[in-house]
This record gives sequence, structure tokens and C-alpha cells, in this order.
Amino acid sequence: MTRPVPSAPVVPTHGRLRPLGLNDVQITGGFWAQRQRVNAAATLTHIGDRLESEGWLPNFDLAAAGRLPEGRRGREFADSEVYKYLEALAWEVGRSGDRALDARLRAVVARVAAAQESDGYVNTAFGRPGQEPRWAHLTWGHELYCLGHLFQAAVARHRTVPDADDGLVTLARRAADLVCETFGAGGNPGVCGHPEIETGLAELGRALDEPAYLAQSALFVDRRGHGVLGDTPWGREYFQDDTPVRQAHVLRGHAVRANYLAAGAADVATENDDTALHDALRTQWERTVARRTYLTGGQGSRHEDEAFGEDWELPGDRAYSETCAGVGSIMFSWRMLLADGDARYADLIERTLYNVVATSPAEDGTAFFYANPLHQRTPGTVPDPTETSPRASSSLRAPWFEVSCCPPNVARTLASLDAYIATASEDGIQVQQYASARVRTTVPSGAEVALDIDTRYPADGEVRIAVAADASFTLSLRVPAWAEGATLHVLTADGTAVEPARRVAAGVYARIEREFHRGDVVTLMLPVAPRVTRPDPHIDAVRGCIAIERGPEVLALESVDLVGVDHVDDVVAVAGAVPVEHDGRIWLPVARRSGHEDLWPYASVEPSASVDPGEVALIPYHSWGNRGSSTMRVWIPTV
Repeated sequence: MTRPVPSAPVVPTHGRLRPLGLNDVQITGGFWAQRQRVNAAATLTHIGDRLESEGWLPNFDLAAAGRLPEGRRGREFADSEVYKYLEALAWEVGRSGDRALDARLRAVVARVAAAQESDGYVNTAFGRPGQEPRWAHLTWGHELYCLGHLFQAAVARHRTVPDADDGLVTLARRAADLVCETFGAGGNPGVCGHPEIETGLAELGRALDEPAYLAQSALFVDRRGHGVLGDTPWGREYFQDDTPVRQAHVLRGHAVRANYLAAGAADVATENDDTALHDALRTQWERTVARRTYLTGGQGSRHEDEAFGEDWELPGDRAYSETCAGVGSIMFSWRMLLADGDARYADLIERTLYNVVATSPAEDGTAFFYANPLHQRTPGTVPDPTETSPRASSSLRAPWFEVSCCPPNVARTLASLDAYIATASEDGIQVQQYASARVRTTVPSGAEVALDIDTRYPADGEVRIAVAADASFTLSLRVPAWAEGATLHVLTADGTAVEPARRVAAGVYARIEREFHRGDVVTLMLPVAPRVTRPDPHIDAVRGCIAIERGPEVLALESVDLVGVDHVDDVVAVAGAVPVEHDGRIWLPVARRSGHEDLWPYASVEPSASVDPGEVALIPYHSWGNRGSSTMRVWIPTV
């Protein structure tokens, strides 16, 4: 039986799980549906307008008219933001069928195609009279990086509208053929300083059934780590050229580059049945999560080189935790999930979605965080909505950045999010992320599965799944690792319990294997009560602190909610503090911090807190910074 190819960003030819795409799953309500509505109605328009006003899209018009380099604007990688925007449009059109967005996509494709040269090369920063030659600066030029994003845009269009006549897929194919001709075996032995071409080529090869693209991706993966890119002020690990991928034990260097490379390597490992490569990637994922990942799921602790620090180097106030690194982490984890079927990958995806991806955009979808620190010491100023901000320079969300990779990266992730809700295996369906959704698909056994998921998650932990068609299959529900005490019960259409409600283990899948009938209801109850989290003692920067989590959300203390205290650093959690939930909010017992009043900030006496403790309301970390200038912290000291 031939099944339609899922409309999804990643569709491996084999693996433990296969994704269910936009043609199988539609998010219908709740937290993520609201985010998708804002993304479609406001964010995509905002991005398109800024690409125009910043000159990054008009660069293609200048190229087509033969007027470059004069008038070109933006960094050498500005083309990539146009391609990520195209990808976001393609997924959103596939999700909603919006004709206006489809027309916008076609118009942008036409402008890019007009700038493509006869042999398939397309880039506005290199290769024309008055510009540096093609491929002359692979270390920093980002030519292949840009093309990788073009290929992912083409995949999105091909998967959602296979018969589209706009020319995007043809444009990408011509460019990919040129890359293979130029960089194939016996050709240019270089790699791009910023990984992305590996993932783009691998997925384009899957989508178009072109083995040469996957072979070229594998070449790029195996070339890296042999010093082909030279050195940088931060060492060769900055772009993962210090150690071959197969020999590395942890992600290191520039956090976005590291995750993009790992995602591309995971594609290669899966398609080539390369067990050794896959084992190496699993080891890298495990150690990175255990020692180099923030509570929020964010990755990258160093501002100077946007990089991972050493093991346990996770300062809250200096956390960089770039939004794009979060997107890259999801890309890597998703590929590992499809290959291994292990719930812990989906756990990290959930954590990163709620606490990095959801944190970046403002409530109105037109301003963004570039970096996501866990501790903001200095109140920021509201950026001018007409200005372009230096990246990570503001403690409040900015409408655009000189390096504005994060807004379109968030947009393409939200537009394709339906494809991350569920997966299928030989015998059934796995629900990986919880949102109200409609699932209609056929599993490999031939069973036609119809499920309607209804939940207010993460506002509460009840996930109700109604079966809409008779079918025999195994339904697996991910129980997050934090969800100790979760319960599951199954009722038939007439309310009869199939079995007594039972507790299910955290960190794995709860499985129900039976012949389901229309009207059956499966209910998973996840305990989303607030809980206290303590850091590993190796993490010096937050030793002696606690954080509060509720369900998948990390909570934060924001100065807006303080009474009689001006700064979040002036309060401490009361010893043994237990968060409580009332009046629709989470409250934590705190006290005013007292310090040494001398001019010397050190003494033999332990600092104490005042004797007049009170309560302060906490907010989800993803919502901080929406109420004006403030200070904020996730890790709260205790006394």
C-alpha cells in the first residue's frame, strides 16, 4: 500500500518512527494554535515588510538588473533570511491554504529566480563583476549556508503543493546540481563555515528522490573536522572543524552551527544506515543535554562567539541561548527521535518549544528576542519600532536586527509545527507533543486512524483523545520525564471503563494496544502542579538557587510583580519554600535580601533575609518582557 508522503520538514526513508505531516495532523486550538494565528496574521507580514525595507529582498532585483554590487544591503548571509521566509510561507500556505500568502510566495520566488545565473548559481553577495569570486570565502561567506535554506524552502513547497508551478523547486534543483558538480568527489574539497547545506541537501534529495544530493551531504559531513577552514580567534571548534563528527563526544563551538551540523549528520546516518555515525551523534546529544543545556532547553552560554561553554558553564545572567540555537536543537532532536523512537528527544523538544521558541516573539508577533538569558539585571528600554537593533543588545524584544536570523527561523518553525505533534510506527501512533489537534492517517499495518485531541495543556494537564473511527492499533502517549504520578484511563463510547485508571511511568510512552471503536476516549492526566527544581552542584553559577517549573513551562520572577522591592536581585526564596497555585497564578514565598552595609562586600557573617517574608507571583518565562522595562530571573537564591 502506497501512502502519501507526509507534508513535513523531515521525512526519512526509514527509521523507528515516521512523521505525520500537515496532511495528517492539524492543530485546532490552544497555546500553539494561538501562536500560529499570530505568526500567520502578523509575523509573516512583519518579516516580509522588513526584508523589503532593509533591502535584503531588493538585493535580488539589483542582481537581476545587473546593478550589483552598488546598492546591495545587509550582511553576506542576508539571502538566507529571504529563503527562511519563503519556507515559512510555504508551510503556512500548506497549513491554511491562504491565497494571499501563496501569491506573496510566488512573487518572492519570481524575484529570486530572476537573479539566478544560467548555471544555477544564485547569491547576491558574491560572483558578479565588482564582487568577490564565487566560493572564494567559504569560511565566512555563507554561500552554501544560504543555499541550504533555499533547499529547505523548496522542500516545504514540494511537500505541501507538489504540483506548484511557481518554479521554486526547479530553482533549488539547478542550484543543488551546481553544488554537487563543484564540490563533489574530485572537485572543490571545501566546506561552508556555517553548516546548513548538509541538512538542505539531504532533505532535498529525499524529496526529489535524488541520491546525488544525499551523497554530497555525506561528503560535507565527513570533510568537516580536518582543519579545512583554518583557525579563528575562538579556535577551530567555532565551526566544528577541530574534530571529525564521528570522533566528537559533545556539541561545541558556535551553538547554531553545531546543531545544524548534527542535524545534517543525523540525516546522513539514517539514510546510509551508518550505525557508527548515529552512535556518535547519540553520545553528543546525551552529553550536551546533561552538561551544556539550560533549564529552558536553551543552548550556548557565551556571547562573544555565540557558543557552547565548557561542561557545566551555564551562567543565567550571561546566557546567550540564541533563539536560532533552540530551533537547531529541535531539528537535531527530532531527527534522533525519528531514528531511535526514544521519548527523551521529544521531552527536550517540548522544553525548547515552550521556553525558547515561544519566548522569542512578542505577544503581537512583531518583536523578538535574539538571546534568551535566564537572568536580566538591567531594565531595558523599549526599542524604536522603526530601528534595526544590534543583535542581543536589548533586554526587550526588538522588531529587527542587523543579523535577523531569529524572526524567520521562529516563523518557519511555528508554521510547520503541526508536523511535530505525532508520529507513526509499524503498529500505531505516538503522540509526541500535546495540543488540541485533528489526526487522520493510515498506519503501515493498513489501519485508518482518526483521533481528535482536546486539551488546555499546559494550562492544565488533562489530555483527552477521542477515537473517531474503528481501528486496531497501538496508541502511545509520551509521558514527560517531569510527570511523576501521571494517570491514564480508557472509556468506551457508553462510558464503560476498559480498564481501571492506572498510573503510568514518566519519561517513556504509555501504550494502549487494542481494537479501538468510534467513541472510545483515552484520557491522560499529567500533574502540572508547580514544582521546585534544583541545579546540579557542578553548575557554579546557580549553586544555592532554586527554579520553579509547572508542567513544561519554566517560571520566572519579574520585577513588575514585586511590591516594595525594586529589583529581582533584592529578594530570596524562603528556606524550604514551596510554590502554591491560587488566583490563577503561581506564588513563591520570598523575603527581602539583606546585605553587608560596608564598603567591602565580603564578610565572615552569612548574609540573611529580612523577617517579613511574603509571596510573589511568578510568570511563565516565555511571557517575560511583555509588560515593559523590567528585571527578571529564573534561578532564585535561597537562604
